[in-house]
Amino acid sequence: MAKQQTFVMIKPGVLQRRLVGEIITRIERKGLRIEAMKLIQISRELCERQYAEHKGKPFYEGLVEYISSGPAIAMMASGEEAIPMMRKLAGATNAADAEPGTIRGDFAAITQKNLVHASDSPESAERELGLFFTHEEIHSWVDGNEDCLV
Repeated sequence: MAKQQTFVMIKPGVLQRRLVGEIITRIERKGLRIEAMKLIQISRELCERQYAEHKGKPFYEGLVEYISSGPAIAMMASGEEAIPMMRKLAGATNAADAEPGTIRGDFAAITQKNLVHASDSPESAERELGLFFTHEEIHSWVDGNEDCLV
């Protein structure tokens, strides 16, 4: 297994619905370590850079409007296989396909307003983390519990 770093965005709807604690708790209970986190109002420009690969797709404009509509929480989580682990924890993008027990499966009702974004590859994680965090904002730490995680 490999330690990875991944970008996670808790989207505006989570803050509006008062679910931030629930989402962060699930990430921590899964064994991922939060090494950077900030509340941010994502500008349209930053959102367009974040989702540039989707430009021209039917959902793009609504996605940009939603993400820039209110504050979001940007995070870096790390751990063994953090990227696939966080993607599985988030659940399927389509709300109707998201399994119960996942964040989207338990809380998302509208696909276009799903609750979290999680990097889909090491390359995406590196790019996305670079968009949202400076080196000084990332705080790697060890709590001694890695050997206890199963």
